[in-house]
Amino acid sequence: MNIAEIAELAGVSRAAVSRYFNHGYISEEKREAIRKVVEETGYRPSVQAQTLRTRKTKMIGVIVPKVASASIGKIMEGVLSVLNESGYQTVLAVTQNDPKKELEYLAAFHEKQVDGIILVATVLTAEHKRTLKTVSVPVVIVGQQLAGYCCVFHDDYHASYDLTKLLLEKGRRRLGYISATQQDKAVGADRCQGYKDAVRDMGCEALAKNIVVATFTVASGYEKMGELLEKCGDLDGVICATDSMAAGAVQYLREQKIKVPDQIIVAGQGDSEMAEVTAPPLITVHYSYENSGEIAVQMLLELLGEKGSASKEVKLGYYLVDRKEEAVPSQQGGVP
Repeated sequence: MNIAEIAELAGVSRAAVSRYFNHGYISEEKREAIRKVVEETGYRPSVQAQTLRTRKTKMIGVIVPKVASASIGKIMEGVLSVLNESGYQTVLAVTQNDPKKELEYLAAFHEKQVDGIILVATVLTAEHKRTLKTVSVPVVIVGQQLAGYCCVFHDDYHASYDLTKLLLEKGRRRLGYISATQQDKAVGADRCQGYKDAVRDMGCEALAKNIVVATFTVASGYEKMGELLEKCGDLDGVICATDSMAAGAVQYLREQKIKVPDQIIVAGQGDSEMAEVTAPPLITVHYSYENSGEIAVQMLLELLGEKGSASKEVKLGYYLVDRKEEAVPSQQGGVP
């Protein structure tokens, strides 16, 4: 079967069949006629032939740091919700939190000529910036802000600032912070700086030194909670860069017979299911992860459709989540 034969059987033009397979506009009557012929004959267009003709692969490369992550899962749900309706297929690359792997996948996608790339970024080194300049297809970055590139990111600084302020307003005046690596500008550096500035602005400058650094796991949160107590002594509140770290911190405190939240209140960030099922539920921050994936794909499709070529930055807001309170204290930050 070929397009001409499909057109003859459906009683439409070859141009209508071509628009059908390329998700162009045709009337519902013609679309239904073509669909019936395709279904009856089992016809499938040749991907190789389409690629040679249009120089488009209809493939989008998506690079993520890991799959066992609530935030990455939500981002991917947003990405797929739009891509699945667009006629594009997804090629997923998982770097296992290795920045060198990100560089390898960027180069591989460039060589294999996907139509565009979505990079869910953690660490953006000088080498990343050099590599991005060599990539000939559009790239949209999710989770980090990078000047000169289309990117969708969160207001991590103000979210952490407001979370810290909330705990201080609850009367917790001996706080500590479990941070992510400072190489991760958003989750590491910006959230940590939000904590530091909040305690200083609230007249508790000495608390800015009560910081340890963990990796993005429950086990690391558990380990670093013990380290934080050894470093700072008596604490009545702990803020963590992620919900996973916070869950590990709660586990450590319970094993040490320290009552949570009566003696030490624990807060995370991310508003994951883990934050909800932890007993008691964690105070946390809701970031619009799924929305960031949706916006990133829409931005990429605009670039592929040549509806926009200039770099565009979108900063998403947040709100605080305190499930123990009747009224959820929330503050919306960022620019929608």
